Amino acid sequence: MQKYEIVEKLLDCGVVAVIRANGIEEAEKLSDACVKGGIKGLEVTFTVPGAEDVIAKLASVKDAPYIVGAGTVLDATTARIAILKGAKFIVSPAFDKEVAEICNLYAVPYMAGCFTLTEIITAMKAGVDVIKVFPGSAATPAYFKAVHGPLPQANLMPTGGVSLENAKDWIKAGAVAIGTGGDLTAPAKTGDYAEVTRRAKEFVRLVHEAREGK
Repeated sequence: MQKYEIVEKLLDCGVVAVIRANGIEEAEKLSDACVKGGIKGLEVTFTVPGAEDVIAKLASVKDAPYIVGAGTVLDATTARIAILKGAKFIVSPAFDKEVAEICNLYAVPYMAGCFTLTEIITAMKAGVDVIKVFPGSAATPAYFKAVHGPLPQANLMPTGGVSLENAKDWIKAGAVAIGTGGDLTAPAKTGDYAEVTRRAKEFVRLVHEAREGK
């Protein structure tokens, strides 16, 4: 799959699930629950013990209905490990030039965490495909509109603080997608993976309704 195809599929769905877990089994259950709910992008964070093994297993599934990526990537070494394990996109909490270079080398989309206009412009100059506005809880949909004044071409995706209650607001403000973790996966803490699937479906529905102007 080409780089542009990966970005297109992620943005078409409009929801990236942030997978944080205490171990491999929990991460796999969370991923499965999210996919059942229609989410295409799975960001397996490197805070998960054995994250590279989770990525490898998910990436090995032939004709999978999802795209597995790696999150909380703090350096180029981790990015390369993730890519070699099969990650199709890389996500960082902050922009890192060396991570951008590795992603460009392997033609893998890079979603870098940024907040200020200076950070966003720096990342875009380095070829970052999607700007992960992080933490989203410290921003507002109005901030997205303001950024798109001078940078209408910026692909902005809020992560952190994105909920079912505000998902539509972000999309209507110009977000190309949303990244969600806690509000999506919280029910898994009590073993309720069916509720994770229900919330995943709801996130996908809300994003598409907002794009249709509903």
